Amino acid sequence: MSNIPVEIAEFANRCESKMKSGLTEEELTAQIRDDLEAVLDKGFDLPTPFTTPNPDHYVMYPLYISDDGDFCVASAVWGVGQRTPVHGHETWGVVGIYSGRETEKQFEKPTGSSSALVETGEVTWRPGEVTVCCTTDDDVHEVWSDGNEPCVGIHVYGANIGELRRRKYDPMTGEESWFVSTWAPIGVGG
Repeated sequence: MSNIPVEIAEFANRCESKMKSGLTEEELTAQIRDDLEAVLDKGFDLPTPFTTPNPDHYVMYPLYISDDGDFCVASAVWGVGQRTPVHGHETWGVVGIYSGRETEKQFEKPTGSSSALVETGEVTWRPGEVTVCCTTDDDVHEVWSDGNEPCVGIHVYGANIGELRRRKYDPMTGEESWFVSTWAPIGVGG
């Protein structure tokens, strides 16, 4: 991808090397988390086209997609008060906050019965903070911009998240459906 900061391009290259090194998912995501934390701590300028919110819904801009689609780096942007549906990822993920605040509400993964989802926790992430947000087999959460400015996060996933079919859930009934978080056109807020 052109116009991405050199720090993100170098980070993506390091991630690709880590993915080829035979690490377990837990080892891989821990190393990516630590690397992303260092990148955010050092600082870089993310161009405006990758930080532009859509007035109606959150958007994801591709910063890097591996040739084989087995991992990507994205800029996820929420306008003030915008949120995702309750969802899972079907892959691992690491998230670091570039600007703004993101609040995450976590739920137990449904076991197939039709009942309200059970909340397990809530945390607010601030600039520079990084978390392993999901694993391949166990994650259900909802996130939103929690503050008076848009939230921009750097998201790293073990798949091309802009093409991956994922589950979303009705938190009141546990009903499951499928969706794809398609990539937003760069700089126009989707």
